[in-house]
Amino acid sequence: MQTDLDASAAAPVWLRTRALNLAQRIWRPAGTAVAVALALLVTWHVIYGAHGLSVWFEKRAEDRSLQEQIKTVEQENSQMRLQIDRLKSDPDAIGREAREKLHYAKPGEVIYTLPDEPQSPQTQPGQPTHGPVK
Repeated sequence: MQTDLDASAAAPVWLRTRALNLAQRIWRPAGTAVAVALALLVTWHVIYGAHGLSVWFEKRAEDRSLQEQIKTVEQENSQMRLQIDRLKSDPDAIGREAREKLHYAKPGEVIYTLPDEPQSPQTQPGQPTHGPVK
């Protein structure tokens, strides 16, 4: 009777060992493949995802552009503040501005207004803009 118990207890241990070896041979490569696939997926998401590196580089370039625009606007603002201060304090600056912008003249001055863009040689006044009429 004792031998029957030993034989029945030995069979499940051998069967368990074989099942464990089979599971290790099948599941380890599959687990490795799943881990590699997850690592590749995470890498792709870090680079191309909604908040990935490509978006980060785009935002960084946009930030540089906006910083340059801010500097330009700040310089324009400081120049305009200087001009406002001059206009508030210097009567000659007010007169100069009135003559330039509003075309005012002092007594005895003559103002000549020139066109903004010079005409090209092909379209001078008095010349036809199309070919000879037949």
